[in-house]
Amino acid sequence: MDDLDHFIEIAEQAADAAGELIRSYYLQPVTAERKLAASPIVTEADLKAEQLIRQILQEKLPTHAVYGEEEGYSAGREPYEWILDPIDGTIAFSCGKPVFATLIALCKEGTPVLGLIDQPVTGQRWLGVAGRPATLNGKNCSASRTTDLTDCRFSTTAPGMFDNGLERVLAELSDRCWVTSYGGDAYAYGLLAAGHIDIIIERGLARHDVAALLPVVTQSGAILSDLDGKTLDSISPHTEDMFYDAVACGNPHLHAEIIEIIRQYRTD
Repeated sequence: MDDLDHFIEIAEQAADAAGELIRSYYLQPVTAERKLAASPIVTEADLKAEQLIRQILQEKLPTHAVYGEEEGYSAGREPYEWILDPIDGTIAFSCGKPVFATLIALCKEGTPVLGLIDQPVTGQRWLGVAGRPATLNGKNCSASRTTDLTDCRFSTTAPGMFDNGLERVLAELSDRCWVTSYGGDAYAYGLLAAGHIDIIIERGLARHDVAALLPVVTQSGAILSDLDGKTLDSISPHTEDMFYDAVACGNPHLHAEIIEIIRQYRTD
């Protein structure tokens, strides 16, 4: 077993343990705290799930760095850093909607080499590994080949992400695409990697929101870029206050058309 296979095994163990814990809190009375961040709340499930994942990683890989949304950065001695979001979509989780996800990523010198998106209620788990096809529950999955906007399913977490001229992008895509869907957070990117969503546009994502998505999306054959069309392929160091805009499309032809639409209207 090479190092990457070993790391995959540990990531899956951590996701299994976190999923069991999260399910025990799901649809139960929510103990939540307000926080000053893009997601306005954090629950006991977020905190305990991250603690559990960290515990497993630190026991199995004590020389690796770990960064988590809730507990910040723990330094390591190797070029590897794990980036965690125990519940991406805490608002959905707190409302009883099974469209949140646990995100576990492994970066080597800033490049995500492993990404895991786990939905512990529906039992869907996406895995993206550098140089290998993306998988959903162990079977290869691939993004949509749809190129005609009138056949496309467009998704974004919230319309409030669209400002500085992008309101017109939202209006045009909502008008031209076959389906427009709101909500989903990271879960939507898994659905895109499996061919169920064709286009996602979002703004202001943190490093813990993005790191696990990159290998899953790209290894499914889809494209993930910023609003200028520059492919996202690395994650900023933990010391930087960096946010990402995301344009995810099932194939290059569709991506080029979406970037051109954005260029027409964007003002910032």
